[in-house]
Amino acid sequence: MSADPVTAPARAAGAAGGTSAAASTGPDRWVVDPTTIGPGDVLVLRALGLGDALTAVAPLRGVRRMLPEHRIVLAAPEGVGAWLAGLGVVDGVLPLPGLVALPPVTGGHVAVNLHGRGPLSHELLQASRPGRLVGFAAPGVGHHGPPWRRDEHEVRRWCRLVTDAGGPCGPEDLRLRAHRPASRDAPVLIHPGAASAARRWPAERWREVAAALAADGHRIVVTGSPAEARLAATVAAGIDAAEDRCGLLDLEGLARTVGSAALVLSADTGVAHVATALAVRSVVLFGPTPPAWWGPAVDPGLHTVLWHGDPAADAWGDPHADRLDERLAAVTPDEVLTAARAQLAAGT
Repeated sequence: MSADPVTAPARAAGAAGGTSAAASTGPDRWVVDPTTIGPGDVLVLRALGLGDALTAVAPLRGVRRMLPEHRIVLAAPEGVGAWLAGLGVVDGVLPLPGLVALPPVTGGHVAVNLHGRGPLSHELLQASRPGRLVGFAAPGVGHHGPPWRRDEHEVRRWCRLVTDAGGPCGPEDLRLRAHRPASRDAPVLIHPGAASAARRWPAERWREVAAALAADGHRIVVTGSPAEARLAATVAAGIDAAEDRCGLLDLEGLARTVGSAALVLSADTGVAHVATALAVRSVVLFGPTPPAWWGPAVDPGLHTVLWHGDPAADAWGDPHADRLDERLAAVTPDEVLTAARAQLAAGT
């Protein structure tokens, strides 16, 4: 990433509480020895992926304001947790692949549940013997807290929880840097993949958009995981101005690529949240999940959302389904091109 991507100063993983792992210079330097987690620490649970981690940046900054002298340890997948530690958002990571039992810790710490409403996530944190647990109300496990609200944006939900606990924060805290005008030769980044078929717009439509933008004179960069190689190749095929970087970028490389783009085009997935956090212009295609819950929470002028759902509906489909969601299918290449060209024009 750029030299100044974060508005908060970085802190060493052992700044409060200490950890021998912090002295390491290897890729695991942010990994915290669980036996050192005790009084003077905050253990935050959010054992989820990239997009979920980025929506937690704002409440994590609220946790920092609530307990500025404490070491903040994020229980999360190691890659994304270490990345956020390197940016100074947290001080270390306790690697956790999902909602599983925590390793033994010393106890007496402050535990913050940014993972879910409970009861399981509450129980896992209660088992770590914290001195205080911050989380939404879960009467089944005897925890009192603010009520969970279904119809609430993900960022605002967790900011409400942490603000109630004494750590003021809001959506503006999710930015990792201020907006910067793109360079004249900055590419358009297209990220066609998503974790489930329900949120995966057809590759042929992405290719139509890529070809049209290339004809407009824009360079195209296609990104994705190694498992999405065939999808990315379909999008870039036969387009001289398109560069396929699928499978070639680690998390830091992806963030640098997003940060240097003129525009990011994607479905509702982690890359969209990277664009929001880095204040890079984007067009995001939504399907089974309404943008009022997961769309860009700041800088509305930088981000265009395309969605054909009914805001008054009781439900909008399964985001984990194995077939393309009908709301996402209703988005046309012409709509995406119109939105992309408008954002590109605004950035010149």
